[in-house]
Amino acid sequence: MTAIVGVHGIGKYDYYLEAGHSVEGAAEAMRVKWDRYLHRSLAVTEGEAGAYVAEIAYFSHLLNEVEPAKRRAPEEEMDGPAQEVLAGWARELGVGEHLTGALKKFTGWLLDKLDTRAVAFAQMFAPEVATYLTDARRREQAQAVVASAVRRNRPQVVIAHSLGSVVAYETFWSNPDLKVELLITLGSPLGMRNVIFERLLPTPIDGRGERPAGVGRWVNIADKHDIAAIPPLLDGSFAGVDEEHLVNLDWIDFHTAGKYLGCQAISAHLRPYVTVPEPLVL
Repeated sequence: MTAIVGVHGIGKYDYYLEAGHSVEGAAEAMRVKWDRYLHRSLAVTEGEAGAYVAEIAYFSHLLNEVEPAKRRAPEEEMDGPAQEVLAGWARELGVGEHLTGALKKFTGWLLDKLDTRAVAFAQMFAPEVATYLTDARRREQAQAVVASAVRRNRPQVVIAHSLGSVVAYETFWSNPDLKVELLITLGSPLGMRNVIFERLLPTPIDGRGERPAGVGRWVNIADKHDIAAIPPLLDGSFAGVDEEHLVNLDWIDFHTAGKYLGCQAISAHLRPYVTVPEPLVL
């Protein structure tokens, strides 16, 4: 039985373009990187251990259509649903909550106000989240990618980062045959009110979601600076979160898979499922 399947987050469309529009190529390039990051957290020298990640469930191509060179200014590029996601996210972040008026005007104001790192994040986050939540066909296709990867590899662990945690959560609910011993969510926006939480399928009841039945244990890890993980801790919104870690990875590089997969908080949960070479004693 293979140990790990990964589910990536936002902003991974470039992997598809760089692989010559190959889904398999994009997934493999990401898998190699995820292994390298996990070697770091497990203190394994590259080359001493085999692959930990069997496959990355790659779905970014399903949520993107326009290549970067053809894109317009952010406020022009974002359609109504993306602008709504951006506005909801900003207000959860505490930015612009006093403003009312046209979404497009708000979008332009917000992107001018945010610092460079937040603008870059918003340009990826809002359109992809909006597409996933509002396009039923693409939502089902993204979930089918995750379900196929889990069925094909029969992993003990699924690691889901960022928007991937939303896709994985809904995939386990919509495919009750899927079973996994451990789900690890990293930088998850699952609990983000007025943006994602209320739109989840199945819809949370009385303000509470629940761990999918096919998930044995659920561990959530979030960086305290991560502006995607609002709120960073999920146990206030979901029943069945077994353990949570609030970490301090990097106040600038606060949301990347590399930082999360390379942190010590994840290593203790993975060690029972992977083979880590014994240190050489001289």
